Amino acid sequence: MRALFWILAGLALAVGLTLAAKYNAGLVLLFLPPYRVELSLNLFILLLLAAFLALYAATRMAHHMVTLPAYVREFKESRRRNRAREAMQEALTAFFEGRYAIAEKSAASTLAQGETPALAALLAARAAHEQRAFDRRDAYLAQAERQEDSQPVARLVTQAELLLDERQPQPALGAIKELEKHGRKHSHVLRLELKALQMARNWEQVPALVTQLEKREALEPAQAAQLRANAYGEILRRKASDETALREFWPKIPTEHRLESKIALSGASAFAAVGDGQTAVEIATRSLDARWDTELARFYGTCFAKDVLKQTERAEKWLPEHPRDAALLLALARLCAKQELWGKARSYLEASLAVEPGAESHLLMAQLLEKLGQAEEACRHYRQSLELCRGER
Repeated sequence: MRALFWILAGLALAVGLTLAAKYNAGLVLLFLPPYRVELSLNLFILLLLAAFLALYAATRMAHHMVTLPAYVREFKESRRRNRAREAMQEALTAFFEGRYAIAEKSAASTLAQGETPALAALLAARAAHEQRAFDRRDAYLAQAERQEDSQPVARLVTQAELLLDERQPQPALGAIKELEKHGRKHSHVLRLELKALQMARNWEQVPALVTQLEKREALEPAQAAQLRANAYGEILRRKASDETALREFWPKIPTEHRLESKIALSGASAFAAVGDGQTAVEIATRSLDARWDTELARFYGTCFAKDVLKQTERAEKWLPEHPRDAALLLALARLCAKQELWGKARSYLEASLAVEPGAESHLLMAQLLEKLGQAEEACRHYRQSLELCRGER
């Protein structure tokens, strides 16, 4: 509609100018001694318009001639940028499709053209790493370091990830340490640090890092508890051969964590290993009072406090709440056997076997029956214990 309007307007203007020229009888007299030129006004206007157009065309041509080199340079630069962007897009597509050789080639092409060189080098490094071409990967990382600006976070994170994938935790920790110079570490970097510490078996720093990740909601509570328990367990196992170091370390664990079943079991096992059954029983008792755990209840019967009778009475107080816990019944049987209460020990063993027959329970029953002079029954339980052991394998 708009085009039709302009066409009609142009036609109307042409008609108007034609009519105006037809009835225009004006003259223009140009006097330049000794010459005298007389022109119609219509012709003079046409000549003046033609001169203006010629002058405008000459000016535009001159301008283009002056700016032509810059225009050519800009055109070439634009084509280069377009080719680089196309290569980068091709590299990204190939990388996510798993075609790492093509991804590396395209990223290297982008790098050679100087378009986003740091990012292109990092992408090429990742593609080379996936091909296990570690020399080329390191060369690309070195190029990224030369090309990057004052924020090398992307390179350092990439470097840490690739080193961890290659199972080189110490160099990865070095890259993560360097990240501290560039501000607060975000959750992904903390997770990388956690993985590196675990891989390097540097367990002492793991619990604090797990707590930090848990506060940022980067770990589920159950996952955090498992990681923390594993770390404390490894530390306590290392210190189980040094009683002084063990006694110095145990109070450093926060109270709420010492009550966690797995950590309590590791701590109690460590103290039992250095011959301090009293402390081991106290640790297990506090944890079982806070939250019940069958594995810890089983351990409770394998170590003995100074007052075994008091320890037995404490275990019997748990029995009304957990009457069908085979581990607790087995622990009570062990404690009674320690005090040579053979009849009571046998009753607890029979109850444990009724709830859950186990190789350990049958073995203890066999040993007890031997002491009571019931060899035939003892042999039967020995066989059942052996059969269950074979079944577990």
